[in-house]
Amino acid sequence: MTQRSVLVVLYEGVQSLDVTGPVEVFAGASRFPGAGYALRTATLDGAPVRTSSGLLLVPDTALSGTGTPHILLVPGGEGTRTPDPALVDWLREHAPRAERLVSVCTGALLLAAAGLLDGHRVTTHWTVCDHLARRHPAVEVDLDPIFVRDGRLATSAGVTAGIDLALALVEEDHGRRIAHDIARHLVVFLRRPGNQAQFSAQLAVQTARREPLREVQHWITENPAADLRVEALAARARLSPRHFARAFRDETGLTPGRYVDRVRLEQARRLLTDTTEGVDGIARACGYGTSEAMRRAFVRVLATTPTEYRRHFRTRPATH
Repeated sequence: MTQRSVLVVLYEGVQSLDVTGPVEVFAGASRFPGAGYALRTATLDGAPVRTSSGLLLVPDTALSGTGTPHILLVPGGEGTRTPDPALVDWLREHAPRAERLVSVCTGALLLAAAGLLDGHRVTTHWTVCDHLARRHPAVEVDLDPIFVRDGRLATSAGVTAGIDLALALVEEDHGRRIAHDIARHLVVFLRRPGNQAQFSAQLAVQTARREPLREVQHWITENPAADLRVEALAARARLSPRHFARAFRDETGLTPGRYVDRVRLEQARRLLTDTTEGVDGIARACGYGTSEAMRRAFVRVLATTPTEYRRHFRTRPATH
């Protein structure tokens, strides 16, 4: 089997983790016979570049000296705010030839500037999703997922999501066992599904200031199938139901019921995409009680059913 090549594009102000995270994943595959990748980095002129954190990266070559890679990876960074027109021109001309085109974090802005995302569903770091959508209306921007696959195009959210996407590509190329071993070596999860939200339910809202309320937040996340009525949660916090409901809303920005809804939906989405558990079992495990109750929650929030959600978010493989 021909060794797959990965070309990582470097530029001034690139985010170092957007580069090294995926590179470590692909490099990890080399420990397995026949599963390695030929990794190269390149800048426009072959000169070293300074990352957004001040590190100096020395590329292997200039972009003009590269052939067509299997995977062309464009990381994000502060340098995407005012991209070099010559780099955008290079991407416009050469990126369509790559078997897979991948962006990490705000690297999607470079691809969009080159017209390579028009007509595609993509994601990027949550802070620039609105900017990307406004500036490039022909691009379908999805704020929620940590990565999105659309045929040969793959885009990911901020920083560590690039590791998740790289693991997904390795799994597609070489199987789950090798991807799993790489993830274990890097001490990361294999693998957060692409549709997982960029923020968990806990990160998407404020953390309560008072310890009893923080403990309740954590307990809800760990026990979505438990009795999570206000009365039961108030008892755990040793507060009256009325006092608890008011304090929880004041400190988190959500009512207890809305927070529970978010946690249960997040857990159900994860189980639908990352396990083979049946819909009925997932509904019970997430506290919905019945599959019909879970279906109503999905339709209300996501405008789709659990069954359709699971079908839609199974990875669409790239065409080789």
